[in-house]
Amino acid sequence: MFQNLLKKIQCQKIKNSPSGKSTSESGEVQSHSKKMEKSLEKNVNEIQNCLGNSNDVKIREFSFGNEPVINAALVFIDGLVNSSIITECIMKPLMLCTTQIKGNVIEEVQKHIICSGDVTEACDKDKIVESCLAGDTVLLIDGNSCGLIISSKGWDKRSVTEPQTEAVARGPREGFTENYRTNTSLLRRKIRNPALRFDTFTIGEKTRTMVSVVYLKNVADTNLIDEIKRRLRSIQVDSILESGYIEQYIEDAPFSFFPTIGKSEKPDVVAAKILEGRAAILVDGTPFVLTAPLLFTESFQTAEDYYARTLYASVIRLLRFLSFMIAVFAPAFYVACTTFHQEVIPTTLMFTIATARESTPFPAVIEAFILLMTFEILREAGLRLPRPSGQAVSIVGALVMGDAAVAAGLVGAPMVVTIAISAMAQFVTPEHQDAIVLLRIVILILAANFGGYGILLGIVGLLIQLGSLESFGVPYFAGVAPMHLKNWKDLLIRAPLWTMTKRPPEFKCQDATRQVSKIPPEEIKVPLNGDDKQ
Repeated sequence: MFQNLLKKIQCQKIKNSPSGKSTSESGEVQSHSKKMEKSLEKNVNEIQNCLGNSNDVKIREFSFGNEPVINAALVFIDGLVNSSIITECIMKPLMLCTTQIKGNVIEEVQKHIICSGDVTEACDKDKIVESCLAGDTVLLIDGNSCGLIISSKGWDKRSVTEPQTEAVARGPREGFTENYRTNTSLLRRKIRNPALRFDTFTIGEKTRTMVSVVYLKNVADTNLIDEIKRRLRSIQVDSILESGYIEQYIEDAPFSFFPTIGKSEKPDVVAAKILEGRAAILVDGTPFVLTAPLLFTESFQTAEDYYARTLYASVIRLLRFLSFMIAVFAPAFYVACTTFHQEVIPTTLMFTIATARESTPFPAVIEAFILLMTFEILREAGLRLPRPSGQAVSIVGALVMGDAAVAAGLVGAPMVVTIAISAMAQFVTPEHQDAIVLLRIVILILAANFGGYGILLGIVGLLIQLGSLESFGVPYFAGVAPMHLKNWKDLLIRAPLWTMTKRPPEFKCQDATRQVSKIPPEEIKVPLNGDDKQ
């Protein structure tokens, strides 16, 4: 009885809705479709009224066929289409057609005249308008209530280049672009498997942005894919302009210091994560592809780790963990030692620090805040300004934070060294750069008030937060906990590739086996120069 009453209320809301839109069970807003007319003039006027009188909306009316002559019109948006496709594949075949067309004109044109690899029939006005806005060309024929949507996308796009945010010394140099179809082709080239799936959604009431969930059907956990799709369907906004919009709407912990969804510009990185059983989220209009679930340890791994030799890759990975600790705790450790725990500093170094601080008017914590704030201002200015100006700002900033600040007596030289080391260390793990900036301030405040005990308190709080986070049902600290010690082959060090026979168990993959290899390979006896007569 309650369910019937609820349905009546929902129906009444739909009837009273001024926009004429209903809501589906998945939360998506669905508009009532409007069918096309059989009159060509009415259809053209209807589309013209919908798209407005913009000068980039082109409507080309013409006739084709012989006895009877058929009137038709092409509708497309200049700048989004390839004009050569319209001329060579649509207009020329139609206008050179002199045979008598019998039967269903739409079907005959689609099957025997149009020279295009992607032609679909549509009778819904909203779908036709949306196709025009996506760069397709619509063919309307007089006397038919349906039109043909012909693929003719041809807007300007950036070529595949090396990504600026993930430079490598060894490995592929290609990166994703802002073009959706280019990105899908890059992934297809990396994973040439028929099980690779692209489940596509259209999100954004105004922007109508194409978003795809990419995964391996026989590898990824079905519950993970269903959860990602559920979160995407629940997004009801006007605009999606970048993958960062999607990330903020579907992430597990929006107020956490650490991200719970990964991102990358490199096709090989995204392909490797898909092969591990994860899913990728492609968003049209951005080169950054999201990946989920994300683990804490992933930020200390790079694609180059798996292309380099084992020992070197392991040492560099340990260096990244050390750099993260230095970036977060170095300023707080310096302030705690100089303020509360002078006994832990060697005597000679203590005299040096005391001499440097003798002429500074501020406490150590104020010095640290001045330098950290100055560094963040200079970093932000260097990022936003044009490159020539940004380099000049970097040079001036180095002078200000170095000799000028010390000579003016604002800060001491040991503090400048400490902040410089901490600032450089944060760039070793760019994925955690935002978290490092915030954590460094929090730990610094605790150290200034409670000394070493404050640092320990910050470490405990940090571990509690990391231990409580989840990414799409997978613990954020997965692989670090003691029950997963047997899977430390790809954590602090990078074990040889031939030892990683299983996919990470945290992702609950349908197919857990990754490889069956033996090192060295089994000996195969091959006859040499015909000496072996067997």
